[in-house]
Amino acid sequence: MIETHVDITTKDGAMNTFIACPEEDGPFPMVIFAMDAPGKREELHDMARRIAAVGYYVVLPNLYYRKVREFHMYMEGVTREKMFEQMDALSNDLFCDDVQAIFDHVDGNDRVATGPVGIVGYCMSGPFAVAAAGRFPDRVKVAASLHGVRLITEAADSPHLAAEKITGELYIGCAETDSWAPPEMIEALDAHLKTTACNYRIEWYPGTEHGFVFPQRGDIYNKSAAERHWERLFAMFARNL
Repeated sequence: MIETHVDITTKDGAMNTFIACPEEDGPFPMVIFAMDAPGKREELHDMARRIAAVGYYVVLPNLYYRKVREFHMYMEGVTREKMFEQMDALSNDLFCDDVQAIFDHVDGNDRVATGPVGIVGYCMSGPFAVAAAGRFPDRVKVAASLHGVRLITEAADSPHLAAEKITGELYIGCAETDSWAPPEMIEALDAHLKTTACNYRIEWYPGTEHGFVFPQRGDIYNKSAAERHWERLFAMFARNL
């Protein structure tokens, strides 16, 4: 495994980013790993390594870079209130700007394939993945949201509005019990997606709560469900990237 920490130049600053890819000769399809609200941390680095190990160039940026270079919930002094301040400062458009910066950064890199790209977003980044698939339909061919929040809202930039532009495969993985993504939100999303030509799948994970894929979530972590989510992601990547 080749691992690097780089600063990707965006129009708003330097986005510190973890990158992992196999040691074998590439090029490898790129997967952008969009972090959950608790922030970029070693737990996510490990998840990025797991994706990279099966043949992908994985890019995991710190989406909070506009305000802070290092931030995660396990740091001393970090509170949920501070986490929500960071989260609420982001938007679908800002994330899409960051995706463009990532594209610009990797273009010409001989370890990165020039073909389709995948994006997987967890929690706050679920809607970001959907929005980016609509913003970059010629390039993003896999978009996955795992226990994603705010997937359909009244806002003018609600990610569901991008669905009709998506040309790749869309996956929405949902926890059975999730106050951040309640059934009525997912049902409304499903109803809207049915009116489009979007190739999508919504899947419920029985017996799970928000954050079930993360090993450090204690009793919330559900190993069998987490492994199913890996199976779904790797199958989608193999079909499309």
